Amino acid sequence: MLYDEPTTGLDPITSKEISKLILEVQRKYDTTSIIITHDIECVKLTADRIIVLKNGICAAEGTYNELEKSADPWVRSFFQ
Repeated sequence: MLYDEPTTGLDPITSKEISKLILEVQRKYDTTSIIITHDIECVKLTADRIIVLKNGICAAEGTYNELEKSADPWVRSFFQ
């Protein structure tokens, strides 16, 4: 399933509900999801693996915890 900015413009409560629905769909239908988002809370709740793009190029890849501790200050800035 491809989600393009599923929580953009939503309040935090509704955003969390959407993230929970994404997880529910993944479990219920045994699907893989690709989520394009700038919402770090959505990422934290839903992502097993994260790819951070910079100018269309993969700048970093890993788990939330790995990227939060990245040696690259630009990448780390997204997770603080």
